[in-house]
Amino acid sequence: MVTMHDVLDAQWQYDNNKDDSYLRRVILPLEKLLTSHKRLVMKDSAVNAICYGAKIMLPGVLRYEDGIELNQEIVVITTKGEAICLAIALMTTAVISTCDHGVVAKIKRVIMERDTYPRKWGLGPKASQKKMMIQKGLLDKHGKPNESTPDSWKKEYVDYRETSKKEAAAVPQAVSEVERAPKRKRESESESEEAVTPPSPATPPPEELSKKEKKKKKKEKKAKEAAESGGEQVEVVCNWVLPWYGPGVGKGCCLSPIPPG
Repeated sequence: MVTMHDVLDAQWQYDNNKDDSYLRRVILPLEKLLTSHKRLVMKDSAVNAICYGAKIMLPGVLRYEDGIELNQEIVVITTKGEAICLAIALMTTAVISTCDHGVVAKIKRVIMERDTYPRKWGLGPKASQKKMMIQKGLLDKHGKPNESTPDSWKKEYVDYRETSKKEAAAVPQAVSEVERAPKRKRESESESEEAVTPPSPATPPPEELSKKEKKKKKKEKKAKEAAESGGEQVEVVCNWVLPWYGPGVGKGCCLSPIPPG
């Protein structure tokens, strides 16, 4: 570990005595942290494309280290030893040595700044031919065939962007079919069970029966009480009917009830 005073002293030593040994000992490059990773050396023409997010393809690999395993974190470097990115290996060392095409690794984190190396993609024979055809009007501005495109180009040229889109669209369809298959099996099993077992009358559990009986009894009791209370009120009204003696009669005097009949 070093302090900021060490950095200041190292800078003073370099400015006054032109000695960078102290400065190199104090400030270490980023690649010092990645010495424990397996290395993959790329061609200079593929470096800037990787910085822009291109796939790490096997034709761009110049050298590779022994002992690379599948899904292992590796570091992709230039011929000068500069770290380009961290990646997850999709091929082992044995597979890299036997194959001549394919994706070697998947980018995890790009370290190098863009345009540090010159842009070299789009300079191949197919790409240059495509640019010439766009200028002549044999292809549209997006590089897709139109009415004047020759048949030989349509047969020979393969647009990998469209194939990748089709593969990506086919993956969810296959997953949905796989998910539908167990559902169909379950439905067929349930239908077979229904066909084998005869339909039995729906009998509720004893707890529900007891609850329903209690509710019915409560309703019957309430109806009986309401009927009894209504009969008593009618009898009282019938037994206590007061006669009419005129508007001035009945103030301050007690009237006796009329006997029934």
